[in-house]
Amino acid sequence: MTVTDSVNDRPVPDLVVPGHRARLILLSVLAGAAIAALWSFHFVDSVIGDNVANTLLGHDAKGTAITGVVAGAVFAFVSGLAGTFTACNVAAFGALVPLVHHGDSWRDRLRATLRPLGHLAIGMIAVSGVYGAAGALLGERLPQLSTATVGDGLPVRLIQSSVVFGIIGLVFIWLGLAALRLLPDPLARLERRHPHVRLVVLGALVGGFLIGRPYPLFHKLFAYAAEVHNPLYGAAVFILQSLGNILVMAVLFTVMTLAARDRFARWQSARPGRLAAVTAVAFLVAGTFTFLYWDVRLPAMFGYGWYPTAGW
Repeated sequence: MTVTDSVNDRPVPDLVVPGHRARLILLSVLAGAAIAALWSFHFVDSVIGDNVANTLLGHDAKGTAITGVVAGAVFAFVSGLAGTFTACNVAAFGALVPLVHHGDSWRDRLRATLRPLGHLAIGMIAVSGVYGAAGALLGERLPQLSTATVGDGLPVRLIQSSVVFGIIGLVFIWLGLAALRLLPDPLARLERRHPHVRLVVLGALVGGFLIGRPYPLFHKLFAYAAEVHNPLYGAAVFILQSLGNILVMAVLFTVMTLAARDRFARWQSARPGRLAAVTAVAFLVAGTFTFLYWDVRLPAMFGYGWYPTAGW
């Protein structure tokens, strides 16, 4: 897998394959499975998300109607901020870390951090903007706005979540195995011509979170955009929501990168195969969690199979 040097805009050498790949995969899968079992959507969505949104808006975010396009834009950005700390978001930025290389001066380090964030944002904006426009036009014809259920009360909108996040999880897993040279890297050839394509694709996957996640505040904004029925407005508010969703993580990522100077870069290069190992672990843990949570644990909540779940 080719990695881009974000300071000098040229590819760095291919990753060296680490030893003990089987153990690395096993531990990563176990970690992702454990997070899927322990993760509390109620705590993240209600305790953190709702309280953040209520505080920033100054009223009950769920219970107060959106009263105009400006209020909708503000609600979009705030609801994105409120949904920051999801496991998928954290995992995506974890996967971004190994792709950043550091310079000697703080300006080089800042540029090395902002450039990948910019390319991440391009992919994210493209996906969220297109989906926002489609959502404003199609409205309730999209499963995400449907109130229908199937089988034992499984909402149709959660089926969309399972499909979208299942695909994203499998893509993460594939990229992790590709970093270990166990599967072909689907981006390698394209990356030779377009060095930043990996970051743009990762951003598109982050934008895809908006398509799948059934967060109530996201759903409320989606319903309002469909009511306005303006594709440009739908695209704009979805982009604002995506930008709000990554803002805190982007700031934390930048601060940590600047504070670490080149320590992490030196640590990565200190042993052959370490960079590939870090990249693989980030993607495998993220992919395993995403797939198991949305395609095994979620159906189990409605009687389709079983998955261990923490009692909180």
